[in-house]
Amino acid sequence: MSSGAKRRGQWDPAAAVDWTAPIGAVPPEIERAVVQIMTYLVENEQAALIIPARLLSQLHPHYREVMQLLATQAADEARHVEVFTRRGLLSGGPLGTSSAGGRASLDTLLSEPDFTTASFLLSVLGEGTFLDLLRFLHAHAPDPVTAQVTSLALRDEARHVAFGVAHTAHLAASDRAYLGTLRQSVERRHAALRDTAGLNAEVFDSLVLLAAGSWQPSAIRRGWQSVRDLQARMDEGRRRRLAAIGFPDDEAAELSALHTRNFM
Repeated sequence: MSSGAKRRGQWDPAAAVDWTAPIGAVPPEIERAVVQIMTYLVENEQAALIIPARLLSQLHPHYREVMQLLATQAADEARHVEVFTRRGLLSGGPLGTSSAGGRASLDTLLSEPDFTTASFLLSVLGEGTFLDLLRFLHAHAPDPVTAQVTSLALRDEARHVAFGVAHTAHLAASDRAYLGTLRQSVERRHAALRDTAGLNAEVFDSLVLLAAGSWQPSAIRRGWQSVRDLQARMDEGRRRRLAAIGFPDDEAAELSALHTRNFM
């Protein structure tokens, strides 16, 4: 990749987002939903920042290209934390709520010691699932700022997912037995989260309301179905990426179903 291409892949939160775009027309209940979703995104992006930063310290200096990529990934996540926090606070109120289940889900990522399994769980499964979430948020964004920050983050996350899939697929191709290690990492994480509630209920409700656009019963039905469709697309995407790594279709479907309900 040329230095020019690398520069084009980066963006300045102060310049790339029109923070003066009006949000006053967003209904208060929709704005509260946006704030809750932004809070959830910030929490997840913080974990996505810590993981590549920690993995950097585990690499031998010989692998300088990978070190540069992970450093760029950490910088991407830092920008995401900034813009999602700024959008969440844009209307002047506090951020939303966190959940014990969400924190437990992210803690399982933070505690994964192996480079490839951590990258697999984060980038292939977690951030891969977030690609569909960010597309959903962009499609239903009630204001220009929300549309801009989700679009910019989506572009970054697509690079992270592409690296995670390529890295894991390369390793699995050279050692087919490693697929068993990857499977065990999914099963281990699922077992650790078996008794948690999964996705914050307030985040789920906020996604429904954002897609609905109002509290009208007919709109809420459409919003609920939109979120169900989102979850189906997330599952389909995970299956596709798992198959690209080398898992048979039936095993890919089984592992996708074991992925955390917290999405990341």
